[in-house]
Amino acid sequence: MAEDGALGDQRRAAEVVQALGRHLNGLQEPGREARLRALRAIRAEVQERPLSAPVLQEVFAKQLLRPLVRCLVGDPAERCRELAVQLTYHGLSHGARPAEALPCLLPALAQRLCPPQGQSHEPCEELRLALIQVLGLLLELCEAALAPYLPEVIHILQATLLDPYPEVKRESCRCAAASARAMPEHFHMHSEFLIKPLMQTVSHQHFRVRVAVIQATGTVIQFGNGKSVDDVLSHLAQRLFDEIPQVRQAVTSVVGEWLLHLRDRYSYFHKLIPLLLSTFTDEMPENKQLAESYWKRIGLQWEKENEEDLKDKLDFYSAPSHYPEGVVRPELGCRELVTRNLSKILPGLCHDVTDWVEGTRIKASQLLFILLLHAEDHITQHMELLLRTLYRVCLDEENNVVRNCVKAAELIGTFVNPKVSLKLLVSALEKTPMPSYLMILAAVVRGCPRQVLKPHLSYLASTLSRPEICQRSEEIFYMEQLLRCVQSITEVCQEDCKEISLQLMKVLVTIMAIPRTEHLHEKVEESMCTLAQVQHLSGFLDLYKQHIYQLMEWVSVSHDRWNCYSPELLQLDVIATHSGPIIGEALEDFILILKTCLQPTKDPPMRLKLFTILSQLLQKANETINSQGQFLSYLEIVIKEILAPNLQWRAGRTAAAIRTTAVSCLWALIYSEMLSPKEIFKLEDALMPQVIATLDEDSKMTRLMACRIVSVILNICGKQFDLDKLNNIYPELLKRLDDAAHDVRLAAAQALTNWFKCIRNDDEKSILKSHIEFLYRELLVHLDDPDQNIQRAVLEVLKEGSVLYPELLVKEIEAVEHKHRTPAYCNQLLQHIQSTGK
Repeated sequence: MAEDGALGDQRRAAEVVQALGRHLNGLQEPGREARLRALRAIRAEVQERPLSAPVLQEVFAKQLLRPLVRCLVGDPAERCRELAVQLTYHGLSHGARPAEALPCLLPALAQRLCPPQGQSHEPCEELRLALIQVLGLLLELCEAALAPYLPEVIHILQATLLDPYPEVKRESCRCAAASARAMPEHFHMHSEFLIKPLMQTVSHQHFRVRVAVIQATGTVIQFGNGKSVDDVLSHLAQRLFDEIPQVRQAVTSVVGEWLLHLRDRYSYFHKLIPLLLSTFTDEMPENKQLAESYWKRIGLQWEKENEEDLKDKLDFYSAPSHYPEGVVRPELGCRELVTRNLSKILPGLCHDVTDWVEGTRIKASQLLFILLLHAEDHITQHMELLLRTLYRVCLDEENNVVRNCVKAAELIGTFVNPKVSLKLLVSALEKTPMPSYLMILAAVVRGCPRQVLKPHLSYLASTLSRPEICQRSEEIFYMEQLLRCVQSITEVCQEDCKEISLQLMKVLVTIMAIPRTEHLHEKVEESMCTLAQVQHLSGFLDLYKQHIYQLMEWVSVSHDRWNCYSPELLQLDVIATHSGPIIGEALEDFILILKTCLQPTKDPPMRLKLFTILSQLLQKANETINSQGQFLSYLEIVIKEILAPNLQWRAGRTAAAIRTTAVSCLWALIYSEMLSPKEIFKLEDALMPQVIATLDEDSKMTRLMACRIVSVILNICGKQFDLDKLNNIYPELLKRLDDAAHDVRLAAAQALTNWFKCIRNDDEKSILKSHIEFLYRELLVHLDDPDQNIQRAVLEVLKEGSVLYPELLVKEIEAVEHKHRTPAYCNQLLQHIQSTGK
């Protein structure tokens, strides 16, 4: 039966050959149409009629192959060449022995796709695609039979990989991968020749071409020379930044396969692991899951291959007691792979994390976190390099980079013994305090387990509270990081912070004292409340209460040498004004500082600042410095040793400003209503001459407050004044009625009203008659003041004074009545005198 079948095939082949004879001659015709008719006729005989594989092989190999090859190589008509390629493809795909066509067909493909210099290649891109598809078919069907022709195949692919037509590039990539799989024993000697054209095409604008190139590269190196990995790594790394997810997925797949199956993979672990782990942070969940899946398989495979080395760890190694929340611990094999290659990976990664390209920095910072998560306590041996890098990177303008590096620093706190990490951090901080050092320190503290950090709390807090650290800079960013350190310590250590509460308070007070950090005050206060809460105190005022004596002692150590630039001055301001009623408990220390620092020989700007603080406190005395009712016991010191010396006149604007602040304090003291009439009389006896002198100051505010002080003193204890003192006061007040400031004139009028009330009996009245007469005359002049408010105020003064000598006042009114621009006020005054006389 087999013989009958063979004979039947031979007869059928002979019939077809006979039928094709005339058509094959037509291929030699000079006319295009004649050749086309011949090719169509051949197609009808061979392709459109059912022929068995042996018959088609017989016809194709003996009769059609060479004419078709001549046609596709030399026919000038594009349509003829197209039909020739189609017929060739059909003959190969349906024939029984396609390998027999290789000696004739491969040189023809090479001639059309990569001709020698001086010859033209196939101009039609669709035909070039068809020709490379023929080559792909040969690779699929012939496999090892192509080995003798491998140089020609490689030569063709070198050209077609660079073809301008994207589809030809993609098909060439498939052919390159197919040739690697078809002839692995021979391919590794030629694979390097494909790397250059592949890498020239890997950045093509069409993403499908890029995917095809990456996949082909993976297969070429998998079955070829592993040394080519070095030539392609940088290109693949760039493709991890590709905008198209499929491209990044292709890179992940290729690298994953290499890590699993590449013959020399152990030599390239340190180069390939970063590429795969970088995909852990890919924005596409599919790519991330693919990378994690590959990584788990790689780790398990490595465990199996190195089971003897890992025996102890597999049997006895336990998980850390403290591990980052929300993170799954990697497999042991994965951790070991990273640990053993970290020393080779870190230097390059630390360079990339400071690269000038933003995308590179972000990717590198993400990878750093992943590597440290795998390395765990093995991070310790790389601490110096890591910290040096993190210090620099934390100043990056890109928030994502900073955020990733802070997370990496938290892992240092989690896995590295604080005895090591804090020693390195504090050492760097002591040499050159920088905000980035504090940022990393805060992150390391946040990552530390509470029980592990506890023995180092005192050392850490005392370091932060040292003047050379907490007072190193007034830069806002520095203070923000210093505050973050305190917040981290409080957050991690909770109740353990009680033993370092004072040191942390010193740091918080220092931050609040910096003039440029007003926006941080709310956060500082929150931190104080948190520190109080962990100690089971009700609020930050209780915290001040707990430490007020130590804080006052802390700031007053060198108070006799203070100047306006002393940080202790600003710290005192915070303690005094922010502690509310608690400052009243340390009043003795506070008054001692004021007494020392407010002497006239001390720095004038410093005295201005201290008087401002004192004035602010006196405005709410019962809620601040007099909260314990002890301020009056220090009144004599305040009056005689603090206010009196600073109210003395001295030349210069600074001295005038100090007198203004001193008068402000005196007014706040009187206005606070702490003082009894007896105490105000003591105050008047000591300070009245200086206050009267300040009525002539250039500062409107000084003159205004001086008038008010005189008015209050006259109202409360003026009746106890002797006549000489009264005679000395009124001329100065009368001058203030001519003051340029409206408020000062009103205050002076009120003070004169109180002056009239101080005359107690007829004897004093008769002695002061001439002065009273003078006052009537001058006041009537001011009744013509342009300001109606002043006119009314002066009218009230005259009404008060009319009680003393009404007849004399009437006489003065009548003498000037015709001169007044406002006779209505004169009439009102006369009516008042008449009604009072009745």
